[in-house]
Amino acid sequence: MNLIAINGSPRKKWNTAMLLENALEGAESQGAETELINLYDLNFKGCKSCFSCKTKGSKSYGKCAMKDDLTPILKGIEEADAVILGSPIYFGTVTGEMRSFMERLLFPYFTYTMPPQSLFPRKIKSGFIYTMNITKEQIGEYGYNYIFGTNKQYFELLFGHSESLLSYDTYQFKDYSKVAAERFDSEHKAKRRKEVFPEDCQKAFEMGVRFAESSDK
Repeated sequence: MNLIAINGSPRKKWNTAMLLENALEGAESQGAETELINLYDLNFKGCKSCFSCKTKGSKSYGKCAMKDDLTPILKGIEEADAVILGSPIYFGTVTGEMRSFMERLLFPYFTYTMPPQSLFPRKIKSGFIYTMNITKEQIGEYGYNYIFGTNKQYFELLFGHSESLLSYDTYQFKDYSKVAAERFDSEHKAKRRKEVFPEDCQKAFEMGVRFAESSDK
C-alpha cells in the first residue's frame, strides 16, 4: 500500500505538516509505504487551459500535458493507493500552491460529459487536512462549509472516496509578542495548542490507519 501526502503550506514543520506527518505515521503503522511532498519546494504552475487532456485522439487525453516539477508527482498519484492533501486556509480557501496543484490533478480526469465522469483509472482513498485560525463556530459565518464541501464533491467524483479533518483555532506563531496580532488571545491559542492540537494529531494518525487498512479490503 502506498500513500502520498501533499503539503500545501510553505511551512514544513508547523501545523499542517505535523498533521500530515501523523497521518503518514498512522499508515506506516499498518505497513504502508508513504511519501510527503512539499509543494513550495517545486517549480510548477496551475492549469494553462491548453485542453490537451480533453482533445480527442491526443496522446495527453485524460492526462496533464504540462511538463514541470509536478509531472512525476501526478504520475505517482496515479500509481498510489491513497492521497491526502493538507493546506492552511488563506483568505477563505487553500493556499495558491495547493489550488494550482488541484487544478493540475483534477481537471484531466474530469470529463465534459453529462453527467461528468472520471477518467482516473481506478478508485483510491483521498483526504483533506485543513488548518485555520477561525473557530469551529465561525465556519458557517465565513462560508467555509461550501469550500470544503465542493472539494469533497470533486474528489469523491474523481477518486471514489474523500474525507476531511479540520483543525480549528490553530497556534499560528511561536511567539505572539513579536507579531502584530492583537486580535488573537495568545494564552488561549497556547492552551489549544497544548490541549486540543494533540487530539487533532491523533485524528490524523487514525485517518492514515483507516486509509492503509481499507486498501487491503
